[in-house]
Amino acid sequence: MTTVVKSPHSSEQIAAWLRGLLTIAWADGDFNQQEQELIATLTREGLDSTLNFGNLEAITPEELAAGLGQDQSAAENFLRTAVMVAIADGIYSVCENNLLYQFCQALKQPPAILEVLQQTLCDQQSATPSATLIQLECDALRPVRNWLDGLEVDDPRVARFLCRMIPAQCPFERDVKLFGQKIVHIPPLCKINPLYEQLVGLRFRALSYLADECGEDVSAYC
Repeated sequence: MTTVVKSPHSSEQIAAWLRGLLTIAWADGDFNQQEQELIATLTREGLDSTLNFGNLEAITPEELAAGLGQDQSAAENFLRTAVMVAIADGIYSVCENNLLYQFCQALKQPPAILEVLQQTLCDQQSATPSATLIQLECDALRPVRNWLDGLEVDDPRVARFLCRMIPAQCPFERDVKLFGQKIVHIPPLCKINPLYEQLVGLRFRALSYLADECGEDVSAYC
């Protein structure tokens, strides 16, 4: 049985929030038709049918700020989830960085965390699967870790989105085969992504919130 949980956020705020996350996901342009269709399904699956996603169009920084209003707590938590979406694949691109800075400025949030994360920027023109966030020593990313760990999951719509957006397993681990024979095993890049624990922790908190607070069956996300 699902428990009705009252969210501290309005439908307008959540619509802007999720459109903002989609905009980040699309920022680097590496988003094929299949992935777009998947996201289109995710944004509507199990969410409030009254939410208006603007036909899944990218949201501008000004629209985002207007949608979230003057709620600084919502603004900070949005930025936390946006950073999580940006680093979910282990590569932090220039496009993602520029968009996050624009969002940060529009929401009147301090850019200190983004300035730390900016040191991990990857040039996509020469990016390879090994060009991940390991460019920084772990201690250098501690402020980012602490900031991301401060995210509170308090809305079922955002929680469902995060459970779908953050994969249960690292998507990059695979075997490369030639004529049916394995020639190389590519390890999961999440093992060398120093912010992977924050991603896993966020997904776990979202699952726990849906199961414990909302009384939902979360087996579909596992």
